[in-house]
Amino acid sequence: MNYVFATRLIRLLDVKCVIAAGLVAFGLAGSMGLAEAGEKAQKTVLITGANRGLGLEFARQYAADGWRVIGTARRPDSAVDLKALDVEVLQLDVADTASVAGLAKAVEGRPIDLLINNAGVFPRVSTLAEVDFDDVERTYAVNTIGPMRVTRALLPNLRLGSGKQIVSITSGLGSIANNTSGRYYGYRESKAALNMFNRTLSVELSGEGFTCVVMSPGWVQTDMGGPNANLTPEESITGMKKVIDGLTPKDNGTYRNWDGVAIPW
Repeated sequence: MNYVFATRLIRLLDVKCVIAAGLVAFGLAGSMGLAEAGEKAQKTVLITGANRGLGLEFARQYAADGWRVIGTARRPDSAVDLKALDVEVLQLDVADTASVAGLAKAVEGRPIDLLINNAGVFPRVSTLAEVDFDDVERTYAVNTIGPMRVTRALLPNLRLGSGKQIVSITSGLGSIANNTSGRYYGYRESKAALNMFNRTLSVELSGEGFTCVVMSPGWVQTDMGGPNANLTPEESITGMKKVIDGLTPKDNGTYRNWDGVAIPW
């Protein structure tokens, strides 16, 4: 009897050990699965011109929402406010081919869900007589060709991402239909050309599920917009982010204001 009892006890203990080991393994696997799911769920946004103004506010709000943020600046050492957000800061001059290639190398193989082409310049030229053509070329290089360069360089990353969103920051001044006041030579044309680039890109990438839009931030209180503007950076970016968060492929190729209202071409 003692032998039989001991044998049954050993078997019972073995079963309990197996069950306990299984529960531990299940718990570990579950924890690992949750961790992996959390890691996969974190999306990545890359923002050009993120060291100040609109770009900095974009970085702040996306970081606060738990996104992995990559912010670029021409001089990262001087991007004190951007670094304070504890985001990844990379060097980029959108008008420099080698710099764009360097950015692509730095993020090679990494998925990017959302690209925000934000870097831009705004020369204030009121009359044709005031136009400096070297300045116009620089404006086109940054405002129009820059987003083209960056988008092409990062397209492999965007194809790896799940978001497949490309947002280029344009301006209401890029609307041909709404131009009733003139002025701002060079800038208007650069943004109208950016709008056309986005429209063409949206057609090319539509079959891959991309959503490519251009958005006007409105008149914002930044170094570019000046202190008399009617929107703060927080108001503008909060509005644009809400629109971006709600984008679907049906919005591909559209031209929107910061509050989501369509702007005529």
